[in-house]
Amino acid sequence: MSSRNRKERWLYFDCFSGLSGDMTLAALLDLGLETAEVERLLNSLGVGEVRLEVRPVWRQHLRGLKVDFYLEGGQPQRRYADIRTLLEAAPLPERTRDLSLAMFRLLAEAEAKIHGQPVESVHFHELGAVDTILDVVGVAFGVEKLGITRVLVSPLPLGRGMIAGAHGRLPNPAPATAELLKGFPVYATDLPGELVTPTGAAILTGLGAVAEPCPPLKLEQVGYGAGSRELPHHPNLLRLFLGEPLAARPGVQERVLVCETHIDDMNPELYEPLMDQLFAAGALDVAFGPLQMKKNRPGVRLTVIAPLAARESVLERLFSHSTTLGVRLMEVERVAASRWQETIDTPYGPLRVKVMEYAGHRRRMPEYEDCRRLAEAHGLSLLEVYRLVPKD
Repeated sequence: MSSRNRKERWLYFDCFSGLSGDMTLAALLDLGLETAEVERLLNSLGVGEVRLEVRPVWRQHLRGLKVDFYLEGGQPQRRYADIRTLLEAAPLPERTRDLSLAMFRLLAEAEAKIHGQPVESVHFHELGAVDTILDVVGVAFGVEKLGITRVLVSPLPLGRGMIAGAHGRLPNPAPATAELLKGFPVYATDLPGELVTPTGAAILTGLGAVAEPCPPLKLEQVGYGAGSRELPHHPNLLRLFLGEPLAARPGVQERVLVCETHIDDMNPELYEPLMDQLFAAGALDVAFGPLQMKKNRPGVRLTVIAPLAARESVLERLFSHSTTLGVRLMEVERVAASRWQETIDTPYGPLRVKVMEYAGHRRRMPEYEDCRRLAEAHGLSLLEVYRLVPKD
């Protein structure tokens, strides 16, 4: 889509009955996501031949879509490391892959904390079932395909009683769900059974959903995704609103986490792999600055900006891959320019560039790696390639 025609599209989760992975995917299909496209993408994962069955169902006289997966043959039990390898190797669109990996990373961290295991060795049991993989990848693809730029969510209802899990009877909500819902508004109901699943909670956190009332929208579509169970006197549906924001907001306003620490005893060779680890944990930005510390020692100020949902993964990397003994945490408001990527035509072939826009001001900026590859391919200087990028 051309940058001049690009618009903000916001997705609001109206979770009056909770949410799960299959309910979210079904609601996205009801919004207009093409079933055939999703099926083709899921068949590229290498988990076997996948067939989607999407059909209308009724929950307390309200219509919604129900999605089911059919695969030939059995499926192995998968650990987090197996799922990550599978997603990294699959020919997925870039944003779909990134969102899928983020959601599974969040699930793995929640399970690791609950069971006292390293993240890499987490065995998901029912969360590792192939249906969960298909739900997560399908939802990530839907968010990319529908051009969704911001996700918001209502307060989340919690069911009563106990639920069955691979480790036996568990309190409702499941411990992994409770861990993932930290920071979201929740409320108790008299409805039986699990209303918000771990996969549903990971989808919200992985998409960076913000809990607030539905904002003013020019409503484009409304989608309903049905759950498997019938709830007593209550429609077991997830409702999604898709629309364009009416309130003029220059850029994206969000809450982010700032982590800061001072280090004066670390081998300088370790800073580059530390930065790589922090970005892998979900950091938005990592910066090092010089300091003069106690006893006149030269030191380094390390500042990490990350989504709120990446708090535990960032802290784990800081304490595992640096010599820090303590980290200061601050939750702050961040205003970011809207940004996206475009491909422009040049005399040397197509070139991908970054576009930013704030309060009506737009600027194109070179993408270093793409410019470097074009320069090397045609024997040009990097400066010559940079000059090919129009500023607006």
